[in-house]
Amino acid sequence: MIDVLVIGGGNAALCAALMAREAGASVMLVEAAPRAWRGGNSQHTRNLRCMHDAPQDVLVDAYPEEEFWQDLLKVTDGQTNEALARLVIRASGDCRGWMRRHGVHFQPSLSGALHTARTNAFFMGGGKALVNAYYRSAERLGVQVRYDSPVADVELRDGRFIAAHLAARDVNGRHVPVERIEARSCVLAAGGFESNRQWLREAWGQNARGEWPADNFLVRGTRFNDGALLRRMIELGADTIGDPTQAHMVAIDARAPLYDGGICTRIDCVSLGVVVNRDGQRFYDEGEDFWPKRYAIWGRLVAQQPGQVGFSIIDRKALGRFMPPVFPGTRADNLESLAVALGLPVPAFLDSLRAYNAACRPGTFDHTRLDDCRTEGVQPIKSHWALPIDTPPFFGYPLRPGVTFTYLGLRTDATAAVHFGGRPSPNLFVAGEMMAGNVLGKGYTAGVGMSIGTAFGRIAGTQAAAAAGHSVNPLEAQHDCANA
Repeated sequence: MIDVLVIGGGNAALCAALMAREAGASVMLVEAAPRAWRGGNSQHTRNLRCMHDAPQDVLVDAYPEEEFWQDLLKVTDGQTNEALARLVIRASGDCRGWMRRHGVHFQPSLSGALHTARTNAFFMGGGKALVNAYYRSAERLGVQVRYDSPVADVELRDGRFIAAHLAARDVNGRHVPVERIEARSCVLAAGGFESNRQWLREAWGQNARGEWPADNFLVRGTRFNDGALLRRMIELGADTIGDPTQAHMVAIDARAPLYDGGICTRIDCVSLGVVVNRDGQRFYDEGEDFWPKRYAIWGRLVAQQPGQVGFSIIDRKALGRFMPPVFPGTRADNLESLAVALGLPVPAFLDSLRAYNAACRPGTFDHTRLDDCRTEGVQPIKSHWALPIDTPPFFGYPLRPGVTFTYLGLRTDATAAVHFGGRPSPNLFVAGEMMAGNVLGKGYTAGVGMSIGTAFGRIAGTQAAAAAGHSVNPLEAQHDCANA
């Protein structure tokens, strides 16, 4: 019998597997995806949000705990567990030394990623390089890795993990049980349910227009996060947390693929222009806050519009001020031609743009700070960066909601234990997206998903090793902190 079974293959699962193995436990990691697609959503990430009280290697200035906490509090509107959130924040400050020991390299913030040089440590080579480094380290340490191994079921007894039933996919893509694996403890880190279209449909339902919004969602990340394990844990009585409609949901290019479009499909020019729906009408303040803090609200906003579609509109003045997307925008020499090219109702679109342009008030434009360029006398307002859209050529980018990961998950505590009826399991733990709703009730800020996964992955791995009779060497932990 193995000591620790880790179910999942992304950042949180790998952190758990590495920590458990470092503690001396025998570890098996089972990943639902084939080897070529291993890593879950982590393969599409770029950075980790990090607390620090002074400049550190790739991070400039300081980003203290209280500022991190206030940023998180703002984007979640208070829907967060403060104790667990602060645990994540503090852990983000001393994990990089450990990450480097396992082959992860960092680089300064990219020139096109505004406002992150102080708050976020970027992975050299991106999330795919991080995932590959962790897998190399895991294999070198003797972690058994099984690919193409989705879990069809788990056995529990009074809240204690007994065994997992691995499955294979038949020709129709259904899971067929093939193997039972016992373990002394287990870490659940198999992601949310964002690639399960039926579950998204159930969560979002049908709107007043008779639409099923979820039918028009794209999935920024992995196609393998179908939520099967999460659903089974709920059926088995695990305590849950979170709203099934809440998710890290971003406005992405409507031309993106259904799955695995990743970060390059994001449209980053929203704050530099206006966004209209298919009726040609604006529907939200495009200049509310800096993009790293507010970009993740736009997927949900677009999801609430007719047809779950929007259009980001800019003119020549915005060029060079945002990270260019992978698909070029629709270009036109005048706004009427742009409306025609985008399939928008011309009179309504032109009325919206005229009203917006007339409402722009003179100020000192500066897209690197919350400037004083705003609108007056138009609804919705634009709080910052409001410049008239009047300089050809004009560009339009079609938007769809892009789901990264869902927030419905398993309730946990500082030990990462899964709870049943309010009582923590003695040997079943959870990390990553399967518990992110404890910290993220709504909203998102760049890099915090990796902060949560890294913190709770390491906690879960340590606790699972202890439940199997092993403990982390205190000198190892001291070494991690000294090298952060």
